[in-house]
Amino acid sequence: MAERNSFDVVIIGGGIAGSSLAHFLAERGVIDVLLLERETQAGYHATGRSAASLVELDPNLTVQALKVLGGKFLRNPPEGFCENPVLRPCPIMFLYRDPMPQSMRDSIAHLEREKIRVEVLAKSDAIARVPVLLPESFGGAVLLPDGGRIDVHELLSSYLRNARRRGVTVKLGAEVRAIRVENGRCTGVITADGEIGARLVVDAAGAWAGKVSSLIEATPIQIQPRRRTIIIFAGPDGVDISRWPFVVSDPDHLYFAPESGGLLLSPMDEVPLEPHDAYPDDLIIAQALERLKKLAPRMVPNTIQRKWAGLRTFSPDGVVIVGEDPLVKGFFWLAGQAGYGIESSPGVSQIAADLIAKGNTNLFDTALLSPSRFLKN
Repeated sequence: MAERNSFDVVIIGGGIAGSSLAHFLAERGVIDVLLLERETQAGYHATGRSAASLVELDPNLTVQALKVLGGKFLRNPPEGFCENPVLRPCPIMFLYRDPMPQSMRDSIAHLEREKIRVEVLAKSDAIARVPVLLPESFGGAVLLPDGGRIDVHELLSSYLRNARRRGVTVKLGAEVRAIRVENGRCTGVITADGEIGARLVVDAAGAWAGKVSSLIEATPIQIQPRRRTIIIFAGPDGVDISRWPFVVSDPDHLYFAPESGGLLLSPMDEVPLEPHDAYPDDLIIAQALERLKKLAPRMVPNTIQRKWAGLRTFSPDGVVIVGEDPLVKGFFWLAGQAGYGIESSPGVSQIAADLIAKGNTNLFDTALLSPSRFLKN
């Protein structure tokens, strides 16, 4: 059977953004969709390298609202969506230095209005949960008892399986080299195999989203990929780490959590880079371990078992971009997830799917996400 050369919607990018959009479009009856992924496997870059946690507390209340929307889906996915649970319960604990930042207080108030449990912990309660913390290294903690770790493989494969089952076409190893624009409107994309017509082209290309948008004269939004590193090492001798929460210390630029019988730790680095197949920097890791020594010296490992890095992608204001480009019709942004793309994917892609399928949504104030917010007056 000859390959089709025209679709209603072409999605560029097979990571969590493009895959979740394909699922939610199909759920809304939009199935004349082609998902194109440059790599030979979906989710190869940022999606497959994330710490993948549901961490709903965020200093940016727009981002926090998107995480909350995503969390509702992840905790209770529809019947038949997944073959295994996509969320494993794991409390999230934020450390802060006195006094508690006002932004944290504001975020807590917002979560409480959303009926999400939040507990403010005394220092002794935090140490009871993670005994290796030095008492003098922090002032207190905030606990989200209903946070969790996300099974990225299960979530991604469920999005793709359900999209395919409903009729979406997924093509791997297909790089978009150009985008066709006629009379100010996208009419398709060009790959190594030829031209594919489309009514709508979606830029869900992750760290490459800026490169994709630069193929045409779309709104000039500065998309910035930034590296994030993760390492795995053994827990401290004689300490049961299996019940530790996922711990975030913004003052120390560190987070850590139990992982595969050991501990996962990130320096929370945000090094600006051009899009590429990211790899870890040993200096960044060494600096992180020096900071860890001040927070929890018993945790500092003698050896590192694994290390990797991925690229998180930021818009200028740190909020994801969702919506049709105001300068080029038929070009739709789904980019700039800034490290919260997996946990927010159910919410963000439902918003995007509503906009594509019916032109509006009652899920969110889309002006907060629209690419039009970057147009200069």
